[in-house]
Amino acid sequence: MTFLTTLLGFLLAVSLLVTVHELGHYWVARKLGFKVLRFSVGFGRPLWKKVAGADQTEYVFAAIPLGGYVKLLDEREGPVAPEDLSRSFTRKKPWQRILVLLAGPGFNFIFAILILWGMLWVSGSPELRPVVGSVAVNSLAAQAGLRAEDEILEAEGRAMRSHSDVMFAFIEAMSEDGQIDLTVQGPGGLPRQLTIEVADPAARRDMTEPPALMPGLGMRFWAPPTPAVIGVVQPGGPADAAGLLAGDRIVAVDGQAIADFPALVDAVAARPNRSVLFDIERNGARERLRVMTTADEVDGQEVGRIRVQTAAAAAWPPEMIRYRTFGPVSAMVEASVRAWDLTVLQAKMFARMLFGQVSLKNLSGPLSIAEYAGESARSGLSEFLGFLIVISLSLGFLNLLPIPILDGGQIVYQLAEWVRGSPLPDRVQAFGQQLGIAMLLMLMSVAIFNDFARQLG
Repeated sequence: MTFLTTLLGFLLAVSLLVTVHELGHYWVARKLGFKVLRFSVGFGRPLWKKVAGADQTEYVFAAIPLGGYVKLLDEREGPVAPEDLSRSFTRKKPWQRILVLLAGPGFNFIFAILILWGMLWVSGSPELRPVVGSVAVNSLAAQAGLRAEDEILEAEGRAMRSHSDVMFAFIEAMSEDGQIDLTVQGPGGLPRQLTIEVADPAARRDMTEPPALMPGLGMRFWAPPTPAVIGVVQPGGPADAAGLLAGDRIVAVDGQAIADFPALVDAVAARPNRSVLFDIERNGARERLRVMTTADEVDGQEVGRIRVQTAAAAAWPPEMIRYRTFGPVSAMVEASVRAWDLTVLQAKMFARMLFGQVSLKNLSGPLSIAEYAGESARSGLSEFLGFLIVISLSLGFLNLLPIPILDGGQIVYQLAEWVRGSPLPDRVQAFGQQLGIAMLLMLMSVAIFNDFARQLG
């Protein structure tokens, strides 16, 4: 069932976002008088085809739902009837071609904004207050003076309203100079200024991986206490091999009392590749089991794992949640601002990734995207729509990169023709296409390698 949900979620997301993207090209091309020969969702053998309209355009659903395309009349691809020459792609003015190329990414941005607008208008926006839950002894956060129960009010002069605000600010700082200027306030105290600083560029780059950021700084956000009860045991993992079961409460690890699930995570993390004695409660009785932990590499260090997940999380108390409501206009403004901020952050992270300031492990391939799609689909409509927003913005941004086989690269060609008064030489365009394919293959290779590395732990 999990695999089926993942597959269906992935296919639905890809098909929908590709359709939106290609609809942008199609709609603007029609409005500007280009002749559209085919609008295809998917590649390969057509599963459904209809020919309609004065131009006898083919509308196609194809067998491989991992892309799509709009085919315009183009005399470079074959003879064109004299009466249709004015509607050929090459005969249109450069600015018209540029608008058609921009329309695909543009529709992805508009689609994301419209979904976010609807969600904000209908449901509002609950935000978890960025209150610190714990600070590790001698960590970077502790050295800076951060304390448990501090609320982060500002980072780099910007107001922090939620966990995600803080995470984005921290990741951006790690990809720059590693210095985070904070304004914090403890319960009943006055606001304090402090600075977390990470001097080592390699350590900063490692911490740009979201799972490594907060452990690397040595802090956690406050969360409702979660009992040390196992909710899910991964088949074939260390816990499964030792006989741990869902519903077991972990009382102690090597004699160390365990108060909650985060304490269990910390205790196991400190014991990679070791035989560990677990005291557990099962059906009202106490038992002891030995578990041989495995290890993941996090921030250059081995971290113990037993491959279990917590049970259902406890409810958040109302005082830890800010709930914002929006009217139709304010929701549109907020949606546009959030979409802009996410896109700018993507652009910064991508550029810094190329210059080695951000870890390449942040690149995700189809396996990771499929997993995220499945997880969000299982979590409910709101989470799946949130996933669509992020992926639609990413698709729009990536297609604007100046890589020749993408929309952004084709726009560069049209701009060059506009400036020169004539198309670029064929050999230049061919070289650009080859270079673009090589660049995409490199990016895809890294992303797919990251996918398999995550799957293998």
